[in-house]
Amino acid sequence: MGQYLFRSLGVAALAVLVSACSSTAEKPQPSPLPTFTAQVQVNKVWSAKVGEVGTPLTVAVLGQRVAVASSTGDLALLDAQSGADVWRLNLKDRIQAGVGSDGQRFAVVTQNNELIAVEAGREIWRQKLQAGTYTAPLVAGGRVFALTADRTVLAFDGASGQRLWAQQRNVDPLVLSQAGVLAAWNDTLLVGVEGRLLGLHPGTGLPRWESVVGSSRGTNEVERLVDLVAGLSRLGNSVCARSFQTTVTCVDASRGTVQWTRASQGHTGLDGDDSRIYGTESDSKVNAWNRQNGQPAWTQEALRFRGLGAPLVMGRTLVLGDDAGLLHFLAREDGKVLQRLSTDGSAIAARPVLAGQTLVVVNKSGQITGYRME
Repeated sequence: MGQYLFRSLGVAALAVLVSACSSTAEKPQPSPLPTFTAQVQVNKVWSAKVGEVGTPLTVAVLGQRVAVASSTGDLALLDAQSGADVWRLNLKDRIQAGVGSDGQRFAVVTQNNELIAVEAGREIWRQKLQAGTYTAPLVAGGRVFALTADRTVLAFDGASGQRLWAQQRNVDPLVLSQAGVLAAWNDTLLVGVEGRLLGLHPGTGLPRWESVVGSSRGTNEVERLVDLVAGLSRLGNSVCARSFQTTVTCVDASRGTVQWTRASQGHTGLDGDDSRIYGTESDSKVNAWNRQNGQPAWTQEALRFRGLGAPLVMGRTLVLGDDAGLLHFLAREDGKVLQRLSTDGSAIAARPVLAGQTLVVVNKSGQITGYRME
């Protein structure tokens, strides 16, 4: 579920405070795998390998290509049709966050808090950040944006690495050590700061609007933690986000107004289509909400406590990976189990992605697999 980071007042250094999963109670046993009748055919078409993936690293989709990274410093661009390398580079530093890309430039952040930009398989610049980050950089509009754990948003020139601007919020020092929200919507930079979604001008960093996605309800610092987690669903003006263990909320990004909000005890991102929003609760229940008004559409409880990650919309299915390396395919219409595949037995490291017609899955072991649905 991730860890928390605490930034001491007046000090830029970060230190681990407490794990979100820590508890003296025994973990609940996973539900028995439900029986099902296969209703979709999914075939493995290729496999590849990078180094071990110790922290969740985003897979960047670039048309028919995918960019992947390992914690051990590997950065690779793969052809999603064949799994073959377009190029591969070892940065000789452990990678903490990434990959962000616009198709031309690629960016990651190392465990030494260095933002690195790569082009055509070659490193072009590095910039030292003032704090660590678990959020993949955003590469867009000729710039590279970073969101650090002290809630500073920074913009760099994509070609030279020159810092263009920085904006920092003076807020609660406790933050999640998992990826937050840093994304684009039209010409607006979307940033999650505590329980708020900010719309910033990408050229200056100045705010255009902000919306409350989740509000603190607890009595101590941990319970009050409401950071937004990576994994937005964007469709037209509708941008839907999750506040850690608090709510799921949809916002009109053209004005920053909240369309609806629903209580939800989850810690992973969302996906959606033109009619629904889908998300996983922390106990691995899968929920669907009506995109227009947030009314519940269905709940699937057969996979509880299996460590499900964020869902991916793929055709008529939702694809979810779990801690045992299983891929679960659920019907978007009602949550019914349609198929289940086993990968290499290690946990799925990041939300599966769809590149063209190929489903790309990365395991913590560093195994990368391409699948296609018949």
